Amino acid sequence: MRAPAELLGRETLERLERLTIRWSQSFEGRIGGDIVSRYPGVGHEFLDHRHFQPGDDLRAVNWRAFMRLERMFLKLFRAEPRIPVRILIDTSESMACGAPQEADSKFAFACRLAAALCYVGLVRLETIVLQPFSQSLSESFAAHGGRLRYAQAARYISTLETGGGTAFQRPIRDYLMKYRVPGLTFVLSDFLDPSGLDLPLDHLANEGHEVYLLHIAGPDDREPPWRGELELHDPESDEVLRVSLNDESAREYREAYDEFCRSLERHAQRSRAEYLHISTGEALETVLFRQMSATSMTVGKTFDMRGV
Repeated sequence: MRAPAELLGRETLERLERLTIRWSQSFEGRIGGDIVSRYPGVGHEFLDHRHFQPGDDLRAVNWRAFMRLERMFLKLFRAEPRIPVRILIDTSESMACGAPQEADSKFAFACRLAAALCYVGLVRLETIVLQPFSQSLSESFAAHGGRLRYAQAARYISTLETGGGTAFQRPIRDYLMKYRVPGLTFVLSDFLDPSGLDLPLDHLANEGHEVYLLHIAGPDDREPPWRGELELHDPESDEVLRVSLNDESAREYREAYDEFCRSLERHAQRSRAEYLHISTGEALETVLFRQMSATSMTVGKTFDMRGV
């Protein structure tokens, strides 16, 4: 399955202008977290003056002070913290399931959500990395420098395709080797890894990354719409499972799925990560402007909704 050609409409992009990606922890070796920087640099908040020196940017000269004092002073501003924001996109074949129409699949939803996160970060001049994965890491895309780079990022996302199985162990290991500088890591996945998730996800937090697990689930993931004698095909392993499904077994399945989600949430808490279950049955705008924002206002981390 290929990613949607059209990801976000203009109205959605305009609303995303008002969101801000935030983080809670301070990252070693860089200015980060919800602290105010003490270092001068490029920013909006005035910090101090210093004497002008040859080679300084004339645009930063306080010309009003020069007119009064006939001496050149350079305006210094408080440096705005910048950390890398990396978005891991699950491209395993199970992401192509979950809806009768390709446009409503988990993969299509994950691509649109990744595009939204990317746009918010670019507007705020963050460094954005889009990193697809399945059983291994695929070729990534990095962008920074403002909203003008969004078109390139959107074209890159639209080229992604599903394929292969889900296996977090190797992709997370390679991810930590590839990106040694800690930052914000969003994982967009259905987390259907038969080998388990605990150890790989623990490694992300242990290496200093601030992790957000965005669990993308289709309506059929929790509520199977079929009854009777069924043959279920696993798109990743190509195995066929024959089952008999009635109302009682469907109820047991729902309970097992709910426990799976709770186990992911518990693991996220143990790993100092954030977890959010997202249904593709919800509109993307609802997820961005209600679910994720409500969660962030509770924990004070991901999105700042001031001005929305």
